[in-house]
Amino acid sequence: MSVLDISEVAQHSGVPASTLRFYEEKGLIASVGRRGLRRLFDASVLERLALIAMGRAAGFSLEEIGLMFAPDGQPRIDRERLEAKADELDRTIRKLQAMRDGLRHAAVCPAPSHMECPTFRRLLKAAASGAIGARKSTLAASAKI
Repeated sequence: MSVLDISEVAQHSGVPASTLRFYEEKGLIASVGRRGLRRLFDASVLERLALIAMGRAAGFSLEEIGLMFAPDGQPRIDRERLEAKADELDRTIRKLQAMRDGLRHAAVCPAPSHMECPTFRRLLKAAASGAIGARKSTLAASAKI
């Protein structure tokens, strides 16, 4: 069994030692012992940290990520949960695209003031009502951009 101390894990993974200790406290990773005051980890922790990083990048909470591992530490990824997160990301992407389009319009709008621009006013109204990101077709219809 290949064993790495906490500084080696931090170096190989790019995850600070303080975060490794936090992940251990949350039960996301487990040390296999100590060498002096340094925690030791099985080398397989690097793959687990990569899965945690992927989950975080996708927007999963640490609690949700923790549920993606069986008690024996093996990945146990719920495909329905992945599908739901993908749907959530689609909604976020639509919202960000709408905001991008609004910013681009505002940057080139010939109106003397953004508040005088009918398109910008519709975007403001959509943002205030929460409609931005609800559906791409809703925004396109309301903003006509």
